[in-house]
Amino acid sequence: MSFHHFFLDGQIIAEETAQEFPVRLSAEDAKHARVLRLSEGEHISVVDSASDYFELEITSAHGSLVARIAQHLDAPQAPASIALFQGLAKGDKMDDIIRHATEVGIDEFVPLSSSRCVMKLDAKKAKSKLARWRAIAHSAAMQSGRMVEPRVHEPHTVKQAVQLLREFDCVLVCWEECSSTKTIAAALEQALGNASVDKPRIAVVVGPEGGLSADEVEALTASENAWPVTLGPSILRTETAGIVAPALVLYACGGMGADKKGF
Repeated sequence: MSFHHFFLDGQIIAEETAQEFPVRLSAEDAKHARVLRLSEGEHISVVDSASDYFELEITSAHGSLVARIAQHLDAPQAPASIALFQGLAKGDKMDDIIRHATEVGIDEFVPLSSSRCVMKLDAKKAKSKLARWRAIAHSAAMQSGRMVEPRVHEPHTVKQAVQLLREFDCVLVCWEECSSTKTIAAALEQALGNASVDKPRIAVVVGPEGGLSADEVEALTASENAWPVTLGPSILRTETAGIVAPALVLYACGGMGADKKGF
């Protein structure tokens, strides 16, 4: 059974000494809880500030929520930690990409400012967009029952992204001009097939509407653990590729209902 899901605001359940205790939510999440009209006896699931996962029973819903522990839950473990480096897309496309990629299971989101991006952000616009994107990721993580709220980075240039990509075990750069034999599964096999990493960090790079230039792909795949990869014969829109690519990676790693790893 699934419950309404929340991230607690600075609260660690293990530190609560009373059987019944106030549920500490952010102002926005508390407002959302009121809209849901949660009532006494209902159950909710929460992730606290120690990343522990609980089912709580509401004992009072007058004003702030008060609850008791119904049970400590086992948090599902993802087979890999996925970061999406997404080329800045115009209009509301970035909102949709962040929302749906969060539902799929990404852990990090890095907006990527590349040469062919139509969207251009100055400091003021970047700050506003970042706040919006973080709110969307938070909301999507609650809606989908995620154990982890994705980290949304500030926009990166390609040069900055190259530096950040050095922290990852495998880097997959989606490129429409890539050879048809360079699939995500083949790249993962080459990078991680003999590795002993329990939960590899994998970066997926997707270009904007105009794609990535050859020079950018060369820079992004310069390290020995990085490869350009294909998503198949069809040319996908950036807002489609930004969801399909992480989903393919997670499935290949044994997630999203896969019976086993695909590499």
